[in-house]
Amino acid sequence: MVVNILILGYVRCDINWNGNNWAMSCDFHGNDMSNAQIASNLCGGKCANTQGCTHFTWTQYNGGTCWMKQGAVSKSDAFATSDPTMVCGIVNSSPTGGAAGTTTRYWDCCKPSCAWPGKVSGSNAYVKSCQKDGNTVWSDGNVASGCGSGGTAFVCNNQIPWAINDQLAYGFAAATIPGLTEQQRCCACYKLDFTSGPVVGKSMIVQVVNSGSDVNPNQFDLQIPGGGVGIFNGCSSQWNAPTDGWGARYGGVSSSQGCYNLPGALQQGCLFRFQWFKGADNPSMVYSRVKCPAELIARTGCSRND
Repeated sequence: MVVNILILGYVRCDINWNGNNWAMSCDFHGNDMSNAQIASNLCGGKCANTQGCTHFTWTQYNGGTCWMKQGAVSKSDAFATSDPTMVCGIVNSSPTGGAAGTTTRYWDCCKPSCAWPGKVSGSNAYVKSCQKDGNTVWSDGNVASGCGSGGTAFVCNNQIPWAINDQLAYGFAAATIPGLTEQQRCCACYKLDFTSGPVVGKSMIVQVVNSGSDVNPNQFDLQIPGGGVGIFNGCSSQWNAPTDGWGARYGGVSSSQGCYNLPGALQQGCLFRFQWFKGADNPSMVYSRVKCPAELIARTGCSRND
């Protein structure tokens, strides 16, 4: 990038992070996605609010330029420079080896695609689906989905997100992961470290319960009641929801007040978006495979051998 004309040379010294996610006299190689002419103290916030930005460098170029960068990153990827005015940083301490991704949200009430037998490689396990009340679990995994003609299997009410503490939450998602088939990703768990919006620094561990035929590569569609029904609307047959579900068909309810239009069993899951999730609108993140917490497995009844 053009900023190289300002670098006086690399120096052999450690970068002093001082317990922060930013430091002076440092830079990151490549991965530039965009830039903006702003003050150095605003660069981290600009990156945090830019979709896909995971780290940044600020230089004096052109009166002060914030270079926003993308991709998985850690502090160890930074290198020291001899320019004392340069600033570099990451917007989240993401695990090494993570992949950059995006999030959306939905709740269509349909039987999860991973709730059919044979959807988990090398295992007879599958995600629980429930009867119309959302509580009574079907013992037969072959019951037709409520999103099909005459189907009576729906997502269970307890497959909603919840906070573990202020920085960590558990939940469920549909996901498309490059190189993995549906059988390879069903019931696997991933840690999402958010890198944009008001949830920067927070993380969710989600279990994949849906393939998401309309989900793009590296996208996790978080299963949040009131998040929009999307393509399918099983909520009308299960809960007599409006034709487009609660709120907008894509995006769902627009405020916490709208959550009270949902059935009582789903309201806490809806409020999660406006409380722990701080109303974040499709934040970017870095994700990595993790061992599934017992609490998630208990709600879906599904675990993998790998």
